[in-house]
Amino acid sequence: MESILPLLQKTHKAASSLRASTDAQLRKTLLSMADLLEADSKAILKANQSDVARQEPNDPRTDRLLLNEQRIGSIANAMRQISKLPNPGGKLLEKRKLPNGLLLQKIAVPLGVVGAIYESRPNVTFDIAALCIRSGNACVLKGSSEAEATNKAAIKIIKAALKENGINPDCVTLLPAARETVAELFTATRYVDVLIPRGSDGLIQYVRKNSLVPVIETGAGVCHIYVESEADLKKALRIVVNAKTSRPSVCNAVDAILVDEAIAADFLPSLAAAFLPFEVAVFAAPKAARQLKGYPFLQEARPEDFGREFLSLQCAIKTVKNLDEALAHISAFSTRHSEAIISRNKAQCKRFVQEVDAAAVYTNASTRFTDGEEFGLGAEIGISTQKLHARGPFALEKLVTEKWVIEGNGQIR
Repeated sequence: MESILPLLQKTHKAASSLRASTDAQLRKTLLSMADLLEADSKAILKANQSDVARQEPNDPRTDRLLLNEQRIGSIANAMRQISKLPNPGGKLLEKRKLPNGLLLQKIAVPLGVVGAIYESRPNVTFDIAALCIRSGNACVLKGSSEAEATNKAAIKIIKAALKENGINPDCVTLLPAARETVAELFTATRYVDVLIPRGSDGLIQYVRKNSLVPVIETGAGVCHIYVESEADLKKALRIVVNAKTSRPSVCNAVDAILVDEAIAADFLPSLAAAFLPFEVAVFAAPKAARQLKGYPFLQEARPEDFGREFLSLQCAIKTVKNLDEALAHISAFSTRHSEAIISRNKAQCKRFVQEVDAAAVYTNASTRFTDGEEFGLGAEIGISTQKLHARGPFALEKLVTEKWVIEGNGQIR
């Protein structure tokens, strides 16, 4: 296989010219991308259909891969929303004068070249490109072979929009889908400034362990909802069903439901009835299983079912004695993505928020809101579960670093 080094060199070179683009150019490019996507929807849908046809019908990743007119409209609208957001680069973060007369200014600047490795989801190609262009960053994109045809169609649209607006098309590069390319990408410290994996825990850990390029993790989502003893059960039912069934293949869908023993006899049969039309497979611990007896999609939970990201219409359920036991369980199995408590007890909610270590912690709401667009940040590259640089939706505002600019008049030390 040919080296990807020439592609990385071109992208690195294009990054400097991208930083010279005007704010109007950057905004207009995103609007052009949205317009071209909608105008070319038939071509990209045809490419997507060829990708989908190669997948196993029951593979949960197929839903992530699938595009339709509605999803294309959502991607286009997200790009238009990003175009309206202020460029985080160029902001003056701090300014002060030292006693020796030196003027110090700290300025937000683009990261440079952002690398991304991701699985299945072709919308990510547009999301990352749009966020990087808006913030003045070049990007190299390594999608999966499952979405190869769709990603190739997408990059044509992106490059056409860049060219149309006088920006070097090399500032967005799609790398070959072959897995062998990642080894060279991992060592490209001269040309790639950060590398962001988005996908399964296996992918994220592989990148983290092997990359010499600094990695920003966007973690897998093993999300919990704790239905506390003082929960409004009707509200809890709506929240849990939404968190599991609205789009089960995404990282903010709930995977484990913890139910206080005091309300299990009332709540769990109602939950089973609500899950039934969706045919949600439930892996239940023994005490929860007794309350769910007769549910046709009930299975006995194995230890590995807790801490498992299902990405499908499946979940684990367990009863707990109290908040202490719920917190201990979440601490043991959480991937620090999104966790929720449902309760009318404000003190219990406050303690949950304080003690749960996660990027997003909810009280009385579905975990499905952990999303850059839902948070008003535009699309996101992923949900960061680490603590350095960015946490939560890795969106436009985080695609910058800092530069010190020092103005002097002959000072020496």
